[in-house]
Amino acid sequence: MDGIGVSVSIEVYRDAWGVPHLRAADPDELAFAQGQVTARDRAWQLEVERHRAQGTTAAFLGAAELGWDTFARRSRLADTARRCFDRLEQADARTAAWVRAYVDGVNDGLAEGARRAPEFDETGLAPGRWEPWTPLAVWLSTHILFAGFPTKLWREEVADRLGEEWTELFATDGPGTAGSNGWVVAGERTASGAALVAGDPHRFIEAPGVYQQIRLACDAYDVVGIAVPGVPGLAHFGHTGPVAWAITNAMADYQDLYRERLRRLPGGGVEAYGPEGWRRAAAHTETIEVAGGEPVVVEVVETDRGPVIIGVDDEPEGGSAAWEAVSLRYPPRVTGELGFGVLPSLLRARTVADVDAALDGWVEPVNVVLAADTGGGLLHRVAGHVPVRDRANSLRVVPAWDPAHAWEADPAPLPRAEVRGHAVMANARGLAAPLGIEFAPPHRAARIDALLGASADWTPETTTAVHRDTDNASAARLLAAVARAGGAAADGGDGPGATGSGADGSGADGPGAAGPGAGASGGGRGLSPAAASVRDRLLAWDRRMDAESTDAGLYAAVRGAVVRRLAGHEAFAALREPAPYPEVFRPWLALGPRVAYALETLLVAGPVPAGDIDRIVREALDEVGAGEPPAAWGVTHRLAPWQALPDPDDGQWPGLGGDHDCVLSTSSVPGWTDRSARASAARYVWDLADRERSGWIVPFGASGVPGDPHHRDQLPLWLRGELAPVTTDWQYLTKEQG
Repeated sequence: MDGIGVSVSIEVYRDAWGVPHLRAADPDELAFAQGQVTARDRAWQLEVERHRAQGTTAAFLGAAELGWDTFARRSRLADTARRCFDRLEQADARTAAWVRAYVDGVNDGLAEGARRAPEFDETGLAPGRWEPWTPLAVWLSTHILFAGFPTKLWREEVADRLGEEWTELFATDGPGTAGSNGWVVAGERTASGAALVAGDPHRFIEAPGVYQQIRLACDAYDVVGIAVPGVPGLAHFGHTGPVAWAITNAMADYQDLYRERLRRLPGGGVEAYGPEGWRRAAAHTETIEVAGGEPVVVEVVETDRGPVIIGVDDEPEGGSAAWEAVSLRYPPRVTGELGFGVLPSLLRARTVADVDAALDGWVEPVNVVLAADTGGGLLHRVAGHVPVRDRANSLRVVPAWDPAHAWEADPAPLPRAEVRGHAVMANARGLAAPLGIEFAPPHRAARIDALLGASADWTPETTTAVHRDTDNASAARLLAAVARAGGAAADGGDGPGATGSGADGSGADGPGAAGPGAGASGGGRGLSPAAASVRDRLLAWDRRMDAESTDAGLYAAVRGAVVRRLAGHEAFAALREPAPYPEVFRPWLALGPRVAYALETLLVAGPVPAGDIDRIVREALDEVGAGEPPAAWGVTHRLAPWQALPDPDDGQWPGLGGDHDCVLSTSSVPGWTDRSARASAARYVWDLADRERSGWIVPFGASGVPGDPHHRDQLPLWLRGELAPVTTDWQYLTKEQG
């Protein structure tokens, strides 16, 4: 790195879990050190992410990656990152230099890291070179689907095929979104008298993990936190000593899809029809190299609204007729801003006011933020850029030629709230409600709120019990239908097993509130003896999705049978035909997962008659009763992490407790698979009384290198819901030599 004596000032220490603690003379040297150690620990992961951002993964992973590479090219991820970095250099040269220092460190460490990572030899991939804009591209590719804009494609299909009145029928925290839990407890409700900040981000689990524990110390600051490999600083979770912060997905809607009319010009160019009529669109071709196959040429088109991501290839033969396509409009592409100027400011923060001021510049993604400081300050706000436009933009694909769907010049104001005792953020409709359309069901937020309200003596150790909670309030409505299946009258609005849940099934009164055997009177009239036995067991179940629970396994089996039958109902026949969109959007467009995640709603509302719902539930009880007794939940509900190179030993992945709507959120696709691809990508508790009493954990380990002692050494703790200690005393850390 030019002008910096890295060999003199940079020191790398490790704790007992291999977590890097970095010390340097100034922020730029420290950024270099962060990039360098990340490249040494996670070279394969970094290079996969760089190629994903550039749309070049098929070149070494094969044709299966063509869908993503095509989307990355057509959505202009790399070009947007370049544009944002250029803007950063013009507006904030100091931060741009800091990002460059990180990139210099990555480039310095990649060769050594690649020598340690066997995946490079397996694929024939050689480590490449990072550009100053690459961290911004990695950030964009990580979050471009974060707000779930493909849900608008699904709503479009529902409205067209099922009817306009059902457009929002399947509203839920769908399979493509990323959620989180987070909470802050004020000092008045902790044993120490100082605040606690805790939570866990839920993402698709990847191996290596999507988060990296790290410590960054120089003369300007000393911060521990959880970083995104490939991105400098600590954007989402950090503890500087005097102040700590954390985020969850606000579930805001800030990306739009426009229905475009395109036509080919005689010279080969493209025009798009907008509010001012036909205007020239930018168009060029790019070639995607494919390992083991022929290169694929894709056309990249961008209108005044944004890049065209669907329908570029649907041009009719002959070249004279217009055709329809869909473009994507997202804030960084429009403004040239990502918010990276916030990152150094967060590292320097000493109070919640500092965090608050820094986050005024945040752009992507839109987050709910909680923070606390040692002076008693508390913060609860939304951060990010949400455009102001017509509500229809948030629901559906809107016509590009209608000026009513243009964005206003200034973004929406960002909500904030006072913290009274404690505050919870769990993707539910609440603080960020004015900014979004679909939110997570209220169960996780309500359960955390109830648990926190039950004590005024919280400690970092007791807080982990909240992380581990497996109460499944979302089961209430299905249990009510199960009770009806036996001919017994339902007890209250949501029936047996759900007392205290309320009309929304939130379950605020806690697990098993109805008590064992509630609603079992009637003995399951109308059911076979085996089905009646299943019914009685479910109505006596404590509603906990523990890995060792056979009753939880039984519930999951009945739920899966109900989902399959419901998805197969004639009312949804029009939605069974695959939607005509690229493969990369299929997680949002398949009927089965949509029914699974909207089951609570579909049991009490929608086009399936109530009598058919009752019949479906009875048939599901009969099916499960007639089959082999379901195993304990953790036998089938096993971890299924994504890996760029899949591990042939699938049997190594352990069973999990929890479920989609539990605080211990471990998502599967009921009715199709119990395997869990989404769960806590990290957990943390930040203690403002004593940073050394804080704790953190990731699903695997600090190292991305197979065979390294710290490759997966945190997995047993993660499975038990425990945290590794945050060690900050340098004398208890081990210094790396050389």
